[in-house]
Amino acid sequence: MAARLASWWRESLRRRPVITNTVVYATFYTAAELSQQTYNKIYSPKKPDMDFAAAGRIVSVGSSLYAPTLYYWYKFLDKKFTGTALKIVATKVASDQFIMTPILLATFYTLLGVLERREDIFEELRQKYWKTFLANQAFWIPAQTINFYFMPSHLRVVYVASTSFIWINVLCFIKRQNPEKIVAIE
Repeated sequence: MAARLASWWRESLRRRPVITNTVVYATFYTAAELSQQTYNKIYSPKKPDMDFAAAGRIVSVGSSLYAPTLYYWYKFLDKKFTGTALKIVATKVASDQFIMTPILLATFYTLLGVLERREDIFEELRQKYWKTFLANQAFWIPAQTINFYFMPSHLRVVYVASTSFIWINVLCFIKRQNPEKIVAIE
């Protein structure tokens, strides 16, 4: 049974990588967001109710933004910078973290601002971007070094999605912070 499932999974990744990666991302975004909400419900003094609409927004933006974008981005990086030599890996990590990451983080907060029907869709971006960016660098530079050095290209997005479960918990935590607790760096 496990062998058949693994075979089906490999075939799905080969034949429909964007759809398969989107399903993986949606699964991990759902799990991370609900784990954050559960944690808050148990440990927060305010005991907030589960907010499935907020979870839906996070999952929608995360899976529709990250999975297809990263699939094509990693394909581009693998074609442009071939190999696993240290210089190549460092170039891929730097490109990923200083070209794609700023765009993805800004898009994440902006799209959520739109879906949340905020009056100022960029407010949360201004308040949380730098804190999120710095946390992202601390987490993803080592994770992406492993990705580009050890992972075969067809498993890159799956690896990132799996690793993202931890990162998404961090991202959801930062997203939930009250604006007055976050100092914007301008």
